[in-house]
Amino acid sequence: MTLEILTYPLLADVRHGFFTRKGGASSGLFAGLNCGRGSSDQREMVALNRARVATAMGVSPDRLTAVKQVHSADVVTLGEDDDPDKIGDIRADGMVTRRRDVALGILTADCQPILLADSKAGIIGACHAGWRGALSGIIEATVAAMQELGAGEIHAVIGPTISQRAYEVGDEFMEDFLMEDPEYSRFFSGGPNGRPMFDLPSFGLSRLRAAGVEAEWCGHCTYSDPERFFSYRRATHEGHADYGRLISAIAL
Repeated sequence: MTLEILTYPLLADVRHGFFTRKGGASSGLFAGLNCGRGSSDQREMVALNRARVATAMGVSPDRLTAVKQVHSADVVTLGEDDDPDKIGDIRADGMVTRRRDVALGILTADCQPILLADSKAGIIGACHAGWRGALSGIIEATVAAMQELGAGEIHAVIGPTISQRAYEVGDEFMEDFLMEDPEYSRFFSGGPNGRPMFDLPSFGLSRLRAAGVEAEWCGHCTYSDPERFFSYRRATHEGHADYGRLISAIAL
């Protein structure tokens, strides 16, 4: 099966793609393009899936670069002399670079994958922004790291992520946001079970735009489309022991 790669006009001047689960070699719970090395999927299948992504991005498999994501606000700048193979051991949630021989990859299964670029300056970035990382400042940290390299006019797209209609949270969750800023109440609404529903992509967009970035959300909900996307929350609700990871990538 052919890979399904979602691309968007805001990033048209750079190679990029939000990969769905279609076109992969994995089976069972991970059926499709599972790129999560941290999953219990067969290593050979994950490696094959990642190789397919690398080929689609026009880089060798060892140049599909990813960090060890930990829901932080930490960002890695990949310089010309840095070894991309060692980036995978770094605990962080954002990457930026000017290099043209690598693709920056982000793994998600409900959290926001955000791809960013200043094509004129030749600078790209990518970050993993779940609610914790977004609240802690991973988006702003990624933008700042790009600006330190010389980026000025940054465009960004938020890829497939869990939408508000599928994201029921607890009162304590909402209180954490309101303690940070009472105006964050606009990202919550009442749910059918009397519990708050959180709008993660709108929160991400607000942080990007406040940082001076032209941005959009692709509009795809990971939870609500099992044929195309893996979802941690859906897997939990269905009682599965594990779940696949989607990959999003960007390259100059």
